Amino acid sequence: MDKTYNHKENEARIYELWEKNKVFEPNLTKGKNTFSIIMPPPNANDPLHIGHARFVAIEDILIRYHRMKGDVTLWLPGSDHAGIETQFVFEKKLKEKGESRFDYDRETLYKMIWDYVSKNTGAMKQQLKQLGASCDWSRHKFTLDPEIIKIVYQTFKRLWEEKKVYRGEKVVNYCTFCGTAYSELEVNHIERMDPLYYVKFPKANRGHITIATTRPETIYVDTYLAVNPKDKRYKNLKSEKILNPLSNNEMKIIEDSFVDPEFGTGIVKITPAHDFNDEEICLKHGIPSIQVVGTDGKIMNVVPEKYGGGEYIKEARRKVVAELEKEGLIEKIDQSYKHVIGVCYRCKNVIEPMPMMQWFIKMESLAALGLKAIKDKKVKFVTKKYEKVAMHWLTNLRDWNISRQIVWGIRIPAWKCQKCSQWTITDGETPKKCSECSYRKLVQDIDTFDTWFSSGQWPFATLKTTKKGDFEYFYPTTVMNTAYDILPFWVIRMIMLSLYVTGKVPFEEVLIHGLIRDKQGQKISKSKGNVIDPIGMVEKYGSDSLRMGLVWGALTENDVSLSEDNIRGQRNFANKIWNASRFIQDKKGNGEKREDKEFYKHLEEVKKLVTKNLDSFKISQATESVYTEFWHWFCDECIEKCKKGELSEKALREGLVVFLKLLHPFAPFVTEAIWSFGYAQDPRHFDSPILALAKWPL
Repeated sequence: MDKTYNHKENEARIYELWEKNKVFEPNLTKGKNTFSIIMPPPNANDPLHIGHARFVAIEDILIRYHRMKGDVTLWLPGSDHAGIETQFVFEKKLKEKGESRFDYDRETLYKMIWDYVSKNTGAMKQQLKQLGASCDWSRHKFTLDPEIIKIVYQTFKRLWEEKKVYRGEKVVNYCTFCGTAYSELEVNHIERMDPLYYVKFPKANRGHITIATTRPETIYVDTYLAVNPKDKRYKNLKSEKILNPLSNNEMKIIEDSFVDPEFGTGIVKITPAHDFNDEEICLKHGIPSIQVVGTDGKIMNVVPEKYGGGEYIKEARRKVVAELEKEGLIEKIDQSYKHVIGVCYRCKNVIEPMPMMQWFIKMESLAALGLKAIKDKKVKFVTKKYEKVAMHWLTNLRDWNISRQIVWGIRIPAWKCQKCSQWTITDGETPKKCSECSYRKLVQDIDTFDTWFSSGQWPFATLKTTKKGDFEYFYPTTVMNTAYDILPFWVIRMIMLSLYVTGKVPFEEVLIHGLIRDKQGQKISKSKGNVIDPIGMVEKYGSDSLRMGLVWGALTENDVSLSEDNIRGQRNFANKIWNASRFIQDKKGNGEKREDKEFYKHLEEVKKLVTKNLDSFKISQATESVYTEFWHWFCDECIEKCKKGELSEKALREGLVVFLKLLHPFAPFVTEAIWSFGYAQDPRHFDSPILALAKWPL
């Protein structure tokens, strides 16, 4: 063994050793326990970020542990086409070249994104290997693999046939910058300050009433005002004739308990085409809905140019306010009004609710399946607070609009008849005639599926399309591990869709982990300039050092603060493992001492502690206990006792073998390198030529 451990000389060689010996490929042996994880597929649009590195560290620790325990272990890797996220990233790259998605036809743009993703997927695989991910690459899947798409189509067709899918016009969340609709789950809700305009609405005889609004740009098309029926201030308002201050049309007054008497003046204007609450009132009271904002983010021509017609919302609002002020119809403007708005989770621009024709899945029965599975403990959450979060979302789901107005993704297999306007749904093949009237001229919908609709089928779609017998052997999988920020996006959808298609839950346990923050506790982002490049850290300090830093110092379910100092400190630990092993390597391993009994007793306690923590998914506790016991007990105490002749070399050597096994899931490269030297020197103490396949010390 060299004097110092050089990760650059060892890590690639060791990973090649594992792959050559097919360490990561499970042997489907009957009667053995199974342990399986379907990897959350990283987005195939950019290099891996530090968040990916954390889930790799957590999942690889569990996988290596169960493989050594003798379980038939599968970690199935994949990559996600990621729909709007990938198209968004690609469009930013086009913008850097002075280009736009509008410069290309649909087929050309799709091919360009495909080539970009294919190139990046290869790089992503290599990065996962650098992180030490012991996943079975022979089973790698991509969300746009033809066989995966086939399953997605089959699910959609079944939902359609069972009348759980419909196409209709409803108010949806729309991003005018990304040019697509979203479901409620993909909208980030933030609190911010906006002006609240107090506008005078004239009475036909004389005087006025005042209403407060953050959206004066829609006033021209508004025809209804609403008050709370219990608000005594306005019990006679319905007998008044109120005029729209811009159009001069009469405003109708309705009463609805949804109106908050404490907001503004207690009177609100109703804009059903651009507000979800207003849409519900519209349906309840039969109020007509007039769209005023187009998909381009501009006020439509139903509004005169004078009041912002043809302008973007911000400019239209300025024009309307200027006109109202000119006519003396602005009573006051509250510049400090704090409220919650929806923004696009990708580009962060304000979401514009608007009526659109979309494909929807009815969620009531699917959500009921998910709720029952959680209540019946068919799916268990390691951290109970996340079980409550999941159940909250499942209880409050609206129908899910699954159509997206983008090029990149799985195109919806729906064809519209040019004669009867009915839709024909297939499981992928192009229909020859209309399913309703047999007319032969059909046009396919240009929308694509929400990426979460396809990734929501990931657990069963992957196992049904990998190797023969995988689905029967590994489904349901053992654990789903992912970050808490995509619990509502992904986890609950996998539970619902898997139960619907297979009748079984997709996984038995849900292990949610926190996000990575910098040493000041701030969220890591490019804009803050605190990004930590995981591959850069691997190249500088070694994979083991990064992995240990990612699971050290915080409970798995909590956010973890990470800095280069943390990673550098864990490199010192890797060096400690190496140096202690070099010292023990020179010992002959002879003799026994009276103190050995206490040594073996404590060693058993260490084995039980680490095993217990890993069995209960306490990753950070397992990491810290094996770290502390190796450094402060085994090295600081036991090696020193051996030097003084108070502990036998035999005990020390056997203790090292145990610790190499205990440490391997956390620091696989340095421990495998040491094991290889030890096995080559004296195989009697080693039960396998490859540590990754050695038996866990039970």
